[in-house]
Amino acid sequence: MSLGKNIQYMRKQKRITQEQLAETIAVSRQTISRWEADEIVPELGKLLTLCDMFSCKLDALVREDMSACDEIYSEITIKRVKGFQMARYVMVTPKPEDDVIAYMDNWARQSGLLEACPDAMRIGWDFPYVSLELQNRFGLHGYVAAYVLPEGFETSCPGVEYVLQEEAEYAVITVYNPFAAAFERIPNAYKRILEFLQANGFREKPRENILSCFEHVYEKEGITCMDVYIHVDSVSKTDSFTNFS
Repeated sequence: MSLGKNIQYMRKQKRITQEQLAETIAVSRQTISRWEADEIVPELGKLLTLCDMFSCKLDALVREDMSACDEIYSEITIKRVKGFQMARYVMVTPKPEDDVIAYMDNWARQSGLLEACPDAMRIGWDFPYVSLELQNRFGLHGYVAAYVLPEGFETSCPGVEYVLQEEAEYAVITVYNPFAAAFERIPNAYKRILEFLQANGFREKPRENILSCFEHVYEKEGITCMDVYIHVDSVSKTDSFTNFS
């Protein structure tokens, strides 16, 4: 794909018009049109500005087919997730995701959950309440892992917190092979949903009894998949752009 096609593709991914892009980077709409038609090439400073705006690397914008990332992500859908009970645990460590998943998998075996329901759904999400000092000085981060409990399941196995999740609507995207480039593909999945919802982030105060977001990792036909869920009412809305060419 050409540089011009990449610029057009990434602009449409951000759901903005040529006029809006032109205003943002201080050029005329005609200039954007000529860039996208490969009639002229943006100067280096403008290319770097585009990379910042599109959250991509210069080499990728200039040389790669940016539309190929569509093979990594599914379309975004809105799903109504029924209420459920979950057992959850949080860890703050240098590798919290691996550590807490191992802990919860062990709990699921000891509690009899995996025997009663071998395909029990395990979900997870970042634990945001770790100070910058702990992150910077000690490399500590937080992650929560939880198992969705099937109706009627009971256990006396300790070591987890039981929580009820209310029914809610979520925007959902599937990421294929998310761990092939985890620090790029997973954040971009969240970014795509936020742009789809025309939001600029999460609300400061989350809704009670409703997760703002969570992830579900599973195998399908030999491919690792991750479903990313974002609660549609837990985001802060921004100006919406609905008409773009």
